[in-house]
Amino acid sequence: MTSSERKQKGLVYRYDDPEIMGVQLNCMEKLYDFNATRPMEQEKRQRLMKEIFAEIGDGCHIEPPLHASWGCHHVHFGSGIYCNFNVTFIDDTDIYVGNNCMIAPNAVISTSGHPILPILREHNYVYNIPIHIGENVWIGSGVQILPGVTIGDNSVIGAGSVVTNSIPANVVALGAPCRVIREIGEKDKKYFFKNRELDVWE
Repeated sequence: MTSSERKQKGLVYRYDDPEIMGVQLNCMEKLYDFNATRPMEQEKRQRLMKEIFAEIGDGCHIEPPLHASWGCHHVHFGSGIYCNFNVTFIDDTDIYVGNNCMIAPNAVISTSGHPILPILREHNYVYNIPIHIGENVWIGSGVQILPGVTIGDNSVIGAGSVVTNSIPANVVALGAPCRVIREIGEKDKKYFFKNRELDVWE
């Protein structure tokens, strides 16, 4: 079985296989073009985003620089997603992000890992497990999301968290490792930040 076949089946494979690296470099070329755009070139950015992503909905906005190991070739975006500066997708396999998500600066979303067994790392073996992020999720600054994680709809992941396990919907979670702190509820209808009261419902 070739490394490409092993990769497609979700098995450990050698990332230095020339067949894999050739395709990967072509994907990264287009991402380079996106990152080289000027701030006023919004139409060009939108066109390039449709070329580099596996799929992307309407109303998405990404602040360069954007980093991705496969140039976002395996990243599936819904609509209305905002990514702030310096987001990294280790998209060696699929990353799914639902509608209206916000991803803060310096977040890392990584589908890839290396085996613990030293001999496998010596021979450049790697594995990839997809990541699923639901709708209307807010991922804080510097968050790291590891392979195989699912984050449920509407949840908030606090800044600096390391998400090693899946997080349910409608919760606030934070920490390293990331844990659920509380559910989103009545308090959040009254306060937008600590003791600062909301007035948008008036």
